[in-house]
Amino acid sequence: MDLEKPAGPPATAPAGEGCLVVAIRVPVRIVALVLVVPVRMVWDALVVAGRFLNDTLLRPLGRALLWVGRAVFVWPFVGLWRYVLVPSGKGLAWLGKVLLVLPAIAFYRHVLTPLGHGAVWLYARVLTPIGTGAWTAVMWLGRCLVVVPALWLYRWVLVPVGRAVAWCGKGLVWLVATAVTGIGAGLYWIARILLVLPALAVWRWVLVPVGRVLAVVAREVGDALGHGWRIAGYMSLAVGRFLGRLFRWVFVEPVRWVYLSVLTPVGHVVRDAVLRPVGNAARAVGRAGRQALAAARASVRQARADLRRALFGEPAAEPGKPQLTHRREPVAAVTRTLEKKTE
Repeated sequence: MDLEKPAGPPATAPAGEGCLVVAIRVPVRIVALVLVVPVRMVWDALVVAGRFLNDTLLRPLGRALLWVGRAVFVWPFVGLWRYVLVPSGKGLAWLGKVLLVLPAIAFYRHVLTPLGHGAVWLYARVLTPIGTGAWTAVMWLGRCLVVVPALWLYRWVLVPVGRAVAWCGKGLVWLVATAVTGIGAGLYWIARILLVLPALAVWRWVLVPVGRVLAVVAREVGDALGHGWRIAGYMSLAVGRFLGRLFRWVFVEPVRWVYLSVLTPVGHVVRDAVLRPVGNAARAVGRAGRQALAAARASVRQARADLRRALFGEPAAEPGKPQLTHRREPVAAVTRTLEKKTE
């Protein structure tokens, strides 16, 4: 895989930049490149190592831990919830319904509802007329004893006093506002002359030029770090490819050549000259051994059958079932005699 080509020609300096920007840019980019290249190479090495550890160790370990966590924590709680808590909850719900809900519904329906109807009737037929008369009497007494004296006191006492207090307050507010306005104007001009104008001069003639220079320096440092990071990436990629090819030339290709040119022919020779004849001989010995073992088993069975016939005789044949004889002995009806031949 070749190095990626730049997207286009390097960007040239804008038309408005002067010699100060160019003088700052070149050394800053050189220093940034020198400082960034080792950091980028270490970063790429750490990325490769992290990916290798993630693929070979962390991901299988995480899957194993996930399975163990499920087996230890999730599945027991699921079984407890499904087979213990849910049936218990259903049983408790049914028991609560039988012991609490149904009695409460019956009590509400047969006790509280009749009492509520009686209370409504008592309120509508008895308490409402009594309350209406009492409220009318209380309202009349309150009007005569409280409302009429309060209206007279408000109209002939509190209103004149309030107007006088309001007039005095307006005058006091005007005096205070006039004094505050004068004092504020004086303080404003004093602060403008002693603080604002010097601060404005410092800002215009000192801080703005210094800020522009610092902004140019910061921009150039940022651009230099970006260029250095990209160049360091190309260099790191080239070094990685060189190390990969060096490892292939030094280790992989010799091992591949030894395997293809030495080990494979030797393995074929060993297979054809040693292993295959040894395997054929072992299979032949196995077949001979199996045949000898089968012949020995047959001889043992024949000797056992002959001994049983010699000791106990031929077993009696059952009615309707042909008598079994040994295949090597002729049947009595077809045996040869001196007087006749076998048919």
